[in-house]
Amino acid sequence: MHHSCVAKKQQDQRADEGRKAVFRIPTTAYLAIGLLTVCVTPIALGEIGGFQWLYVFPLALLVFVARTRTVATREGLHIRTVFGKRDLPWSSLKGLAITNKARVRAVLGDDTQVSLPTVRTRHLPVLALVSEGKIQDPSGVLSDEELTGRKPAAAETAPDAAEEPAAEPAPEPSPEPSPGPAEPEPSADAERTGGGSGKPAE
Repeated sequence: MHHSCVAKKQQDQRADEGRKAVFRIPTTAYLAIGLLTVCVTPIALGEIGGFQWLYVFPLALLVFVARTRTVATREGLHIRTVFGKRDLPWSSLKGLAITNKARVRAVLGDDTQVSLPTVRTRHLPVLALVSEGKIQDPSGVLSDEELTGRKPAAAETAPDAAEEPAAEPAPEPSPEPSPGPAEPEPSADAERTGGGSGKPAE
């Protein structure tokens, strides 16, 4: 009983949090750090002493890769670097700036720019999706409905679209009036038949 209640609360919290995207350095970087450690070991532990400090480089890279990231949530951007972290609500952003190396920077209300670690131009649609349209997607990949998360509204328009084709058969009543004009034709035929009957009568 208690476990199910806790699970429901966690699901509700996740639903309230909305979408979330984490931009970090690829885990393949750890392989490079391991290779660097292997290469440094013969020198650091060799016959000539005093080179153990070389392990500082792989250790520093390990901390850099593990800590550096940008997290995007419904509330805003959470930037974490080796030496600290910073929160940027979506309301504090004027927009995004793109550098020559396809990196992305957040532009604040006072025109100051804050670098977004590990975020590249290809991630702009993801930022627009997570921010629920507060950040525009210049690529145009996502529709307004996808950005705002109003998929039920799209579902509501779908029946309307389905009703429109149903309204198209409405011209079918136009053939129904045609039987009206067709009725005089049988009467004309009847007159002809009457005339035909009149001929034998003559």
